[in-house]
Amino acid sequence: MVTLKQLAKELNVSISTVSKALNNSEEIGEETIKRVKELAKLYNYKPNKVALSLKQNKTKTIGVIIPNILNHFMAKVLFGIEREAGLHGYNIITCISNESLNKEKEGFQLLANGSVDGFILAVAKETQIKNEIAHFKKTLGDGFPIVMFDRVAHDVQCDKVIVDDFDSTYNATKYLINEGRKNICFITTIDGLSVGKLREQGYNKAILEENNQQLLTLKIDKQEDSQEKIKEFFENNTVDGVISADNATGVISINTAISLGLKVPNDVSVIGFSSKYISSHSIPKLTIIRQHAKDMGAFAAQLLINRLKNPSLPANETTTKIVKTSFVKNGSTL
Repeated sequence: MVTLKQLAKELNVSISTVSKALNNSEEIGEETIKRVKELAKLYNYKPNKVALSLKQNKTKTIGVIIPNILNHFMAKVLFGIEREAGLHGYNIITCISNESLNKEKEGFQLLANGSVDGFILAVAKETQIKNEIAHFKKTLGDGFPIVMFDRVAHDVQCDKVIVDDFDSTYNATKYLINEGRKNICFITTIDGLSVGKLREQGYNKAILEENNQQLLTLKIDKQEDSQEKIKEFFENNTVDGVISADNATGVISINTAISLGLKVPNDVSVIGFSSKYISSHSIPKLTIIRQHAKDMGAFAAQLLINRLKNPSLPANETTTKIVKTSFVKNGSTL
């Protein structure tokens, strides 16, 4: 592989001149830049990224830690991060926490050894339940900027990207109330997560503002059979409206209601946080609160790269970007 030194020798210029020419430095004349680039192209010159990162103390790499790679939403956020990072000349290294606090910590330890310049992550479920934030603060203290998305630790001072979880659920519940629904239930499998709590609070506020409504909540643990729990809930309660806090129980609610002889949306209206892809898994299609996962990933990457390019930005001046959800009406509502 040809080196800067070899290029400089053949062109009879200094190594510094070759380096500056390849980076379009204003110190180098246009003719010299042209000659250098033509020779570099002829020899298929590629910069030594390891040597460059050692010299600049930058890896041009972002560490991404996500809780679950099989989650469709997380996968789309990851796609958005990778695409936006690539536009700015950054690569990503991804670790999966599998909702484990220890695995999340291991991810930071593995990558904070000079492999990456900063981190983007959604906080693991166990981390949120235990409210453990020491590893985040240590990472920030060691000089690595962090951007959190979707699931965030509110006590950690860093840039964040979230959706309007509270407002969107409040508005969705009001939509069902305006349909004339009297028994609206809230179904969640993410009760321990920050986003799950905000969505429940939005539902609660909308219901409690009405004199003829009462709270009706079903919380399903990860180990439990969601289909069986929802079926049992429908059999033991009068339900004519459903707000689903996650990307699966909305579809399950439609299919369960139909299996019990109920008509959707005439007897039961259903709204869920989901994607267009998931919403098509039921007939009728699920009316969804769409979170724009790819946009979230892109915004997270932008915030981190801005920090990396502007290291003088005060650590205590952080940004929280709120991505507005979209209400996409399909056949599961009137």
